[in-house]
Formats: sequence, C-alpha cells, structure tokens
Amino acid sequence: MKLSKLKKALVILVCFCLSSCEDWLEIEAPDNKIVSEVVFNDEATAISAMAGIYNQLVINSFSGGWQDSVTALAGLSADELNYIRTTNLSFTEFEENEITPTNANNSDLWSSAYNMIYMTNSLLEGLENSNALADGTKNKLEGQAKFVRAFTYFYLVNLYGEIPLLLTTDYQINALAARNAKEEVYQQIIADLTNSIDLLDSTYTNGERTFANRNTAMAFLARVFLYQEDWQEAENLSNEVIEQSGTYSLLEDLDEVFLANSQEAIWQISPLGNGGSQTQTNEGSIFIIHPIFSFLANFELQDSLVSSFDNEDQRLSHWIGYHEGMDSHYAYKYKDWNSSDNLTEYSMVLRLAEQYLIRAEARARQGNLSAAITDVDKIRQRAGLELLADTNPEINKEDLIEMILEERRKELFTEWGHRWLDLKRTEKATATLSNQKTGWENTDVLYPIPAEERSKNPNLDQNPGY
Repeated sequence: MKLSKLKKALVILVCFCLSSCEDWLEIEAPDNKIVSEVVFNDEATAISAMAGIYNQLVINSFSGGWQDSVTALAGLSADELNYIRTTNLSFTEFEENEITPTNANNSDLWSSAYNMIYMTNSLLEGLENSNALADGTKNKLEGQAKFVRAFTYFYLVNLYGEIPLLLTTDYQINALAARNAKEEVYQQIIADLTNSIDLLDSTYTNGERTFANRNTAMAFLARVFLYQEDWQEAENLSNEVIEQSGTYSLLEDLDEVFLANSQEAIWQISPLGNGGSQTQTNEGSIFIIHPIFSFLANFELQDSLVSSFDNEDQRLSHWIGYHEGMDSHYAYKYKDWNSSDNLTEYSMVLRLAEQYLIRAEARARQGNLSAAITDVDKIRQRAGLELLADTNPEINKEDLIEMILEERRKELFTEWGHRWLDLKRTEKATATLSNQKTGWENTDVLYPIPAEERSKNPNLDQNPGY
C-alpha cells in the first residue's frame, strides 16, 4: 500500500472515530451518524478504515515497538533490558519495578491500548449498522477488528489484571466503567478470537502478513489457551498452524526471520503506518547500538540474559550485537537502525517458532514428553544446538518444562514482553527477580492503574501495593 493510501486510511479512521489518541474518555457525545454512513456505505472506505487501525498499531504507544511500548517496558520489568539513561525516572521505574501511578509511560501504555479498543469498537458498530457492504467484506473486516480487539485486551489484562471491559463507543458508559474480573476479560478474548477464526480465511490481503487472517487468530488463541492452562486446546490450535507448511516454515537463516513477509511470520506490523518516509522498524531504532552514534542508545541487554546462551548458539551470534566502546550487548534481531524508502523489515508480532514452543509446553504438561522433545528440538536444531532426543531423551517432565521455558527466554527475548508475561503466568517472577531487583515485592507483577484515569473515573480502584 502506498503512503498516500496509508494517510488516506488514517484520515478516514480518525474522522470515523472522532476521538483523540489519548483522551477519548473525555470527549463530548459524538455525532458520527453521517460519518458512519459515508464510511460504511462504500467498500473501499470501509476497508480503508480497517487499514487505518492497522496503521495505528505502529503509532500507538503500547503496540508501536518504540521506547514506551509493551516490548520495551516489559523487557525492563523482566530480566531482559537495562535502561542506559538512569536519570529518566519514567523508564527506571519499570526497570526497578517501582512504577508510580503517575508514571507517564504507564499512562500512555494504558490509554493508547484503550484508544485502539475504541477504534475497533467504532468499526464493529459501523459494520453492524451497515446494509451496503457485501457479506464477504463485512465478515473479513469484522474478523480482523475482533482479532485486534482481543489482542489488545490480552495485553491489558496481563499487565494490569482486572480492567474495564469496554465493548461500545458510548462515552457515558465507558467514562464510568468499573474493572471486570480477569475471567470475564478472557471470556471476551476467546469469544472474539473464535469469531475471527469463523469469519476469516487463511489468505493474506495482497500477500502482506500485516493483515490478520484465520491462522493469525488461531495462533494467538493458542497462546491464550496456554495462559489459561487449557493444554489440549493450546496443542490443537498450535498444531493447526504448524501444519500450514505451505505458508509457514522455520527459516534456517536467522538473519531472514524478521524480514518483511518472511515465511516464519504469522503476523507483522509495517513501519509504513507511521506515514513518513522512514522504513526501519521502531525496534531496530531503539535496540541497535549504532557503532558511531552510540550516544543515542537507551537500552542494553542484561548480562544474565546474554550469559545464558551457549557459545555455539546461533542466536547469540546472529541476534545479539556487542558495542565495544560501551561494553554493552544489544538486541540485533532487526538489522536496520535507520533507513528511508528501503523497506526490508516488518515488526514481528506472531511467528512460527512460538507455536512450536506453545505446542511443546502443552504436550509436556500433558505428559507427552517425546512429542514435546521433538518440538523443542526444532528450535534447538535451528539454533545449532545439540538435540534433547540425543543428549537427554529420558528427561523428566519438570525438567523438560523448565527447558522449554528457558528456550522461550532465548528465542523470544525483546519480543512483545514474552519473558515478563512468562514469569508472571508460571508464578516465577518473585523467585527470579527478587534477587536482582532491589525492593521487589510480590505485588509488582501488576502495573498500577494510572492516576490520571482514576481521577477521571471514580469507579476505577487501584491494584494492591500502589
């Protein structure tokens, strides 16, 4: 899609939503009837509205891959990243797990995620009220919007615990909404993803893996069921995705994994959503420590992560860089630090390697150890490591699960907060982080509800410990 079309899509979406990016809860009752009729009376503008939502993913704080994204902030909260500029308290609070309710990055994380939910709710309401669109178009847009909404709610509920479950654009309802139980939020996530699977097919729009399809929804639902400890469903769904061998494969060359539309990609976000001429990913910009412009660097990898890799592990040599002058290691999964009109990489959100690790863990927890070993060996083989089937085929269940979790740490580092969420869901955060984080408390596993949101909504209570 050309930049002019991207800008047009964003204009349509903004006009349709009639909301600001951060303060949508404060808007007056919108009179959007005419705008909705215009957008959803025409197939091209309706499709452009959904394209605008995809573009917004790279602009919004929580999903954009920038310094205030889930990827960066959750990496600081776990044992992945250090923030180099220690005078910036907004970031060091995440690294020290001492986040204050007034933290600006935390506030942006929350509000930008809810802005995305507002946009998907707006589109879904427009589709529901439209009689002008063909059923096929309507189904596709509904499935994609529900996927994005489920994806966003997944991160909100895992970062904050109980949260308001907003399924409407009615500002009067949203402005005073109380927090819903985690179980209710997960029920909605599962319902949205299940509906997406029913509505979508397995093709990618224009061949671009930046558009969600049926496999994207299945892959993410596999993760959701893993978090819900529904091991059988997690295995079933990850298996369905893995079996799409004509579409997805583990790439032998680790330097090709994060390229645009790579065979390993299940879903990506294009940097073109920014609407400018820059074509590098935000992750490339924030994680690579440039050999000359190192003074611009903000993040480095923690030594404990780097030292966990075996010397022969190809992920160490291909996905981790080293800046001698700063004596710092950095994430080097993305190779493009800065470029214009040279689009080579997309931000990776879902990829096949995670599905093998989901299936491995699900199988191991069900006692199917041999099949779990086969799956984790797929990842180890690609990394150039000895296979468990050869070195430890009689490994017991508990040790195998620990091995799989360790492979998740090494395979998925600096990708969408996997390590932070894994430590939380397996209840290992305190045991892992208390020895290296001064002042760690059990309540630090949840971020605080932003003070700004609580001042606007008296029905929002605070998480324990804040």
